[in-house]
Amino acid sequence: MSRKHVVTVFLENDGKILILKRSHKVNTYQGKWAGVSGSVDGGSPLMQAMLELEEETGLKGADVRFVKAGPEFEVTDSNLDLVWVVHPFLFEALSLDRFQLDWEHNDHKWINPTELELFETVPLLQKSLDRVI
Repeated sequence: MSRKHVVTVFLENDGKILILKRSHKVNTYQGKWAGVSGSVDGGSPLMQAMLELEEETGLKGADVRFVKAGPEFEVTDSNLDLVWVVHPFLFEALSLDRFQLDWEHNDHKWINPTELELFETVPLLQKSLDRVI
């Protein structure tokens, strides 16, 4: 199995977290709920997390504040013959004025973190969240 490093970013605002529904235009887990996510292609996971936040939500710089990086962990997906090495992060949204979804998602919700279990998510999204809250 090959290994792929990815970031999963939770954006918190007023006690709620952002979850995003993956569109049918993405390569994996279409229709599943996720955090902001993306592959780490060189560079640090934190830099990739900030880049993904900007790409997927339009938020950057003074719009967000880094809160925490959680310990990485592995998710094995035998259907894809892949091991995901997940780097979880938590950021706080300070301003949502520029918030805008990109093509990777077709819906979003701000939920109480305890509600995550009610959604059909990408594998082990709850574990990512548990590592940063």
